[in-house]
Amino acid sequence: MASTTTSDFFSNIKQNLAKFDTSSLSIPSLVLLIMAMLVIPLPPIILDVLFTFNILVGLMVIMIAIGTKSALEFSSFPAVLLLGTMLRLALNVASTRVVLVNGHTGVDAAGSVIASFGEFVVGGNYVVGAIVFGILILINFMVITKGAGRVSEVTARFTLDAMPGKQMAIDADLNSGNIDSDQARKRREELSQEADFFGSMDGASKFVRGDAIAGLLILLINLVGGLIIGIAQHDLSFAEAGRLYSLLTIGDGLVAQIPALFLSLATAIIVTRVSTSESMTEQTKAQLSNPAALFISASILVSLGAIPGMPTNVFITMGVLAAGLGFFVLQKKVAERDEKSAGEESTEDEPKELDWDDVDQVDLIGLEIGYGLIPLVNPETGGQLMARVKGIRKKLSAELGFLVQPVRIRDALNLEPDSYHIVLNGVVRAKGEVRVGQELAISPGQVHGDLDGEKTKDPAFGLEAVWIDPSQSDYARTLGYTVVDPATTVATHLNKVLRESAAELLGRDETQQLLDKLASKTPKLVEDLVPGKLPLGTVTKVLQNLLTEGVVIKDMRTIIETLSDECGKTQDPEQLTSLVRPKLGRMIIQSIVDADSTLEVMTLDPELEQLLHNVLQQNQGNQEVILEPGLAEGLFKSLRESTQEVEDQGQPAVLVVSPSIRPWLSRSVKHRIAELIVLSYSEIPDDQAVKVIKTIELNLKDKN
Repeated sequence: MASTTTSDFFSNIKQNLAKFDTSSLSIPSLVLLIMAMLVIPLPPIILDVLFTFNILVGLMVIMIAIGTKSALEFSSFPAVLLLGTMLRLALNVASTRVVLVNGHTGVDAAGSVIASFGEFVVGGNYVVGAIVFGILILINFMVITKGAGRVSEVTARFTLDAMPGKQMAIDADLNSGNIDSDQARKRREELSQEADFFGSMDGASKFVRGDAIAGLLILLINLVGGLIIGIAQHDLSFAEAGRLYSLLTIGDGLVAQIPALFLSLATAIIVTRVSTSESMTEQTKAQLSNPAALFISASILVSLGAIPGMPTNVFITMGVLAAGLGFFVLQKKVAERDEKSAGEESTEDEPKELDWDDVDQVDLIGLEIGYGLIPLVNPETGGQLMARVKGIRKKLSAELGFLVQPVRIRDALNLEPDSYHIVLNGVVRAKGEVRVGQELAISPGQVHGDLDGEKTKDPAFGLEAVWIDPSQSDYARTLGYTVVDPATTVATHLNKVLRESAAELLGRDETQQLLDKLASKTPKLVEDLVPGKLPLGTVTKVLQNLLTEGVVIKDMRTIIETLSDECGKTQDPEQLTSLVRPKLGRMIIQSIVDADSTLEVMTLDPELEQLLHNVLQQNQGNQEVILEPGLAEGLFKSLRESTQEVEDQGQPAVLVVSPSIRPWLSRSVKHRIAELIVLSYSEIPDDQAVKVIKTIELNLKDKN
C-alpha cells in the first residue's frame, strides 16, 4: 500500500512537470539575475556578456518601437522599460565593484567591452572623453527623457478625460447596430488598455529620468573613488590613477548610457507617435516624400551656395541632390497615379464577379429617417432619439421577457426630409412625419381651446394633434394637450409597432438564449424538454403564439414546466399554447386589472356559445372555420358595439368564453376588434373576483 502511494505521488509530480511551461521562468530568472548582480561579484568575462546583452536589448526595443503601428501593440513596454532600467543599474553596480577593486591592474580589469568603449571615445584625451560623456548624459536627461515624460503625462491625462466620450460612442454604435456586442466588448477592452498603458508610461518615464541621474552620480563615484583607492591603497601616481580610472569610468558610463539612450528614444517614439494602420517608417516615408518641399528646399540651398563666402560646393551639391530626389519622387507619384487610374478603369470595364458579400441581410429592426431628421440622431446637436430608442429597447425587453434586438438607424435619401419609416425584417411596417425644432401637441379628446400651428395626427395612435412652436408648450398644456418633442414622437411610434409585432422579434436564437438562461438555474428542466421531448422550433412557436395574444413570457420556468408536462398529449403548438395559458392566468389577469380589483367581463349567451362550439367541432382539422355569413356579421357587430360600450365607461373590454372556442375567437377578433381581450374560464384564478357586466346575445332563429 505504501509503495503504491509513493508511486502515485511521483507520478503526479511527473505529470505536473510535463505540463509546466518553462518559458514562464524567463522573467523570474531575469529578476533573480538582476538581484544577484547587486550583491555577487562578477568576473570580467561575465560583464562583457551582460553588457553586450544589454546593448542588444536596447536595440531590439527601439526597433520594435519604430515598427509598431499603435502603442497597444507594444503594451508590455512599461514593464520592459522597468526591467531594462534595473538590468542596467545592476550592471553599473557590478562594474563599479570591479573597477574600484581591480582597476589598478590595468584597462582590462573590468572586461574588454568597457576598455574598448573607453579607449575609443577618450582617444588619449580624458577631458574630451569626459565632455562627450557629459553631453550624452545631457541629451538623454534634458532633452529626450524630459520631453517624453511631459508627453506621457499629457497623453495620460487626455486619454482619461476622453474615456467617457469614447464609451458613449461605443454605446451609440452598439445601439445603432453598427457593431455587435462582441465588437463593443473588444473596443471597451482596448479603451481600458489604452488608458492603463499611457498611465503606466507616465510613471515609467520617471524610471528613465532617474536612471540618467543615477548614471551621472555613478560616474562621479567611480572617478573620485578610483582616484582615492588608486593613490591611497595601490600607491599609484595621480596621473596614472587618473588615466586608468578615467578610462574605465568613461567606458563603463558609455556602455551603460548607450542602451539607456536607446530606451529613452524608444519611450519618446511610443508616446509621440499617432496610432494609424502604418508603422513609423511607413508614415514617415509617405509624408516626407513631398516633391514641392524638396524643390523649395533645393532652391534655397542653391541660393545660399551662390552667396560669396558660403561653402558653395557643398550647398550646391546638396541642393542638386534634393532637386533630383524631388524629381524622382514626383515621377514615382505620377506613375502610381496613372497605374491606379488604369486599374480603376479596367475594374469598371470588367464586371465584378458576384459573391455572398453582395447579398445584404435585412435588419430585424430598422428606422429609416430623411435627411431633415438627422439632427435628432446627432448627440452633438442635442439629438435625443438614440437615447430614446435605447430606453424603448430596455423597457420592452423588461416587459416582454426577452432581449429586443438593436434598432439600426440610418438615413435614407429616398425619403422626404421630415419622414421616417419603421422597418421590420426589411418590410416597412409604419410611416410618419415629424418637424425638427417644433413640438407635437396631442389632443387626448377633451381640450379647452385651439392652437396655432400645423394640424396633423399623432403617428402612433392617430389622435388629432398640432405642430407648435416650443414657446407655446406651456400654454398648450394648460389647454389640456399632451406635448411631446419629435424624438419622443418617433420613439413612441416605434414602441407601439414593436409591441404589436413582439412575436416577430422572437426567433430561435432568442428562444435558445432564454433556455440557456433558464438552464443556468434549473438545468434539468431544460434538458428534459429540449430537444428530447419538443424541438426548439415548437417551443419558439408556442412563445410566439403567447406574444401574439399579448401574453408576456417572463415566467419561462412555468412555461417550460407546462410544456414538459403536456407535450405527451400533443405536439401541436396551438394546443400547447392553450394548455400553457391557464398556468399563466394570474399574470394575464394582472396585466388587465390590479390584484385586488374585480374583473368585469362579458360573456356569450349559452346558446350562442354552444352553437360556436358545434361549428368548431364540425370543422375540426380544417385550416379555416367558416361561419354562416349572417351569423358571423351579427356576432362581430354585437362584439364591436359591446366593446365600445364598455370602453366608454373607462373599463377594459374582456370577453370570457369556454376553452374550446377561445383560440379561434381570439384570432378572429384580433384584426376586427383589437381592443377586445378574449379569455377562457380556465385562465381566471379561483380567488379572482369576477363580475359579469354584459352578455352577448343574437337572435339565432333569424340568423338561421
